[in-house]
Amino acid sequence: QVQLVESGGGLAPVGGSLRLSCSASGLTGVPFQYYRLGWYRQAPGTYRRELVASFPRDGEILYGDSVKGRFTMSRDNTKNTVELQMNSLKVEDTAVYYCNALRGSAEEIWGQGTQVTVSS
Repeated sequence: QVQLVESGGGLAPVGGSLRLSCSASGLTGVPFQYYRLGWYRQAPGTYRRELVASFPRDGEILYGDSVKGRFTMSRDNTKNTVELQMNSLKVEDTAVYYCNALRGSAEEIWGQGTQVTVSS
């Protein structure tokens, strides 16, 4: 069974940076490169929203407007990891961040979430 484990959350000042990592384990048969990967976040009282996605075939990465130019997603298919570099953090970036791996309609996996708090 595929599992995703996140790390790297914590406390940062406004304008600061944090780097989140997500590592996949339990992959059998289907290589990591075939998964669509996404980073989501959920603030208290709000819905979970996707911030950025990496597509499996051509490696295209699409960023949402709220993080474009500040966050950078990268994946390493040889290490089964995906990272999110977050720069120029804002108070409104405070949320629980989740990584997600999706393989069509066959399989969807979520990480356990990691708290990011940005203080003014």
